[in-house]
Amino acid sequence: MMHSVAILGAGIGREHMLGYRALPELFTVQTVCDRELERAEQLAALAPGCGAVSGIDAVMDDRKIDIVDICLPPHLHGPVALMALAAGKHVICEKPVAGSVAEADELMAAAERAGLLFAPVFQYRYGRALYQLAGLQDRGLCGKPLVATLETHWNRGAEYYAVPWRGRWQSERGGAVLGHAIHIHDLVTRFFGPVTEVTSLLDTRVNDIETEDCAAIAMATDSGGLVTSSVTLGGATDSSRLRLIFDALTAESRRNPYAPGAEDWSFTARDPQRQDAVDAALAEIDAEIAGRPTGFAGMFLEVSNHLNGLPADLVTVEDGVRSIELVAAIYHAARSGERVSLPLDRSLQICADWVPEDEAE
Repeated sequence: MMHSVAILGAGIGREHMLGYRALPELFTVQTVCDRELERAEQLAALAPGCGAVSGIDAVMDDRKIDIVDICLPPHLHGPVALMALAAGKHVICEKPVAGSVAEADELMAAAERAGLLFAPVFQYRYGRALYQLAGLQDRGLCGKPLVATLETHWNRGAEYYAVPWRGRWQSERGGAVLGHAIHIHDLVTRFFGPVTEVTSLLDTRVNDIETEDCAAIAMATDSGGLVTSSVTLGGATDSSRLRLIFDALTAESRRNPYAPGAEDWSFTARDPQRQDAVDAALAEIDAEIAGRPTGFAGMFLEVSNHLNGLPADLVTVEDGVRSIELVAAIYHAARSGERVSLPLDRSLQICADWVPEDEAE
């Protein structure tokens, strides 16, 4: 079954459009919505028969639209997603899916009540190297997680923060932890399991902004794995790296910042005599994933599979809630100086709103 999509926001929405266009038998992009109608029209021109509007209400009122894909500034994600669910539409939502834990919980409850899909956008999961690592883990060749090191070392300066909503607590809802490292944190939880404890140090050292642009974070996961995450927006270039060490295998990425699974990873058996088994499994996995789309197209394929009742490797609404809960825990740990346990106690103020009091409107 083909599904009709409306893309809200013509910025990152362009990458979403290309993902849908790679799957023309599964999706038709019917509408692009942006408050700057000319931008919407330019993006809509990439899809045959696609219209452009400047108002969200027109999208919500259109019964022909099955899926609303939210690519708006972060402070709008939660409210617009709730509107879409109330209008009876499935939702695909860029990160962060919400501006607080309470809002994320509300989204999950609304999707469950309506019987609709809410799919957080974590397209990094859908890369060839990540497919390979998942295949190795499924075959029992990784062993138990031990430690992981993550680097999100990007370059963001005055030009990036010239966009009015960026770098501000009320509109961006957070800094490098929320807007940049959230992807790499999702990837490590994909293979090490949900985070159960966090300690963190955060600072604003690079840009004249309200939100944090540097972080040093330590995490424990429910598999027993320990994770360190180094984050800065003061790098000379944009570079991301993952090194996941299991007791039978070490997996290491290269430094692609936006598609870490697109380049070849190294998969090294701890016991050299097991390397042949790892290499043979990789050959099998490569045959299995040949032709499988990656990035946004890979994610959208799984959304289609789910909506059509097929087995799907889906990023779930629960994954989205956990991603927001981890952000809140990182902020709470940095401000309290404590080791913070997850799941978070929902009575904590940080779950209602993590915007610092002196930045609240």
